[in-house]
Amino acid sequence: MGQLVSLKKEAGIGIVTIDNPPLNVLSQQVVTELNEVFTAIESDDEVVTVILTGAGNKAFMAGADIKEFPQSIGQPNMKENVMKTHEVLNHIDFLPKPTIAVLNGLTFGGGAELALTCDLRIAEEHSQLGLPEIKLGIFPGGGGTQRLPRLVGEAKAKELMFIGDPITAEEAEKIGLVNKVVPSGSGMEAAMAVAKKISGYSLQALSRIKKAVDEGTNMEFNAGIEREAELFAEVFQTEDVREGVQAFIEKRRPVFTHK
Repeated sequence: MGQLVSLKKEAGIGIVTIDNPPLNVLSQQVVTELNEVFTAIESDDEVVTVILTGAGNKAFMAGADIKEFPQSIGQPNMKENVMKTHEVLNHIDFLPKPTIAVLNGLTFGGGAELALTCDLRIAEEHSQLGLPEIKLGIFPGGGGTQRLPRLVGEAKAKELMFIGDPITAEEAEKIGLVNKVVPSGSGMEAAMAVAKKISGYSLQALSRIKKAVDEGTNMEFNAGIEREAELFAEVFQTEDVREGVQAFIEKRRPVFTHK
């Protein structure tokens, strides 16, 4: 089988595309290749912002590869295997660079959980999102029970997981599951516009915004404030803060080097 996950770079943006037809399901090969691609992105100084999407217009990702499930039933080392997948999803979630998911169709199960690892989500209007695992007698095992409540609240998250029915892109936007809904076929264009704007800023600051929010969410408020202060002190030691302040004083646009 050929490569299922590709990376293209353009103007400080890394575009990651999952191409596993017909519905871009999250097979073990896709998990492995996602890990390889995001490992490369993390150390790539040319990439500031990442866009993640699925090939075609039918699905961002229509869940896990159900054909792989029978071999997992009754396995004594099931937890160990699941944690290996979590390592990859956590790698994407805590990547020290902003990430944007472009949802260009069905975003179900593991696909929804993958989208939840990204910082922002842009959905094309024909997209549907859902966590239908309950209909198979299982439940979301790719971080859905943890990431979704933190994003949309406990009650709404439980409703989506208890019932398992999909919701429209518009409803997903209303509950805060996606940031923006755009016309079908324009998701990448909209994401590129956002990514270009973000990539014009300092990665030194961007990465610390992400770290402060991610870490602070799980801290008591005053501890979160202290962590923010630590990161704020760090950013004042960078070359980019000197450039940003000097550019403001000189009334010109800053040129950040991400150092």
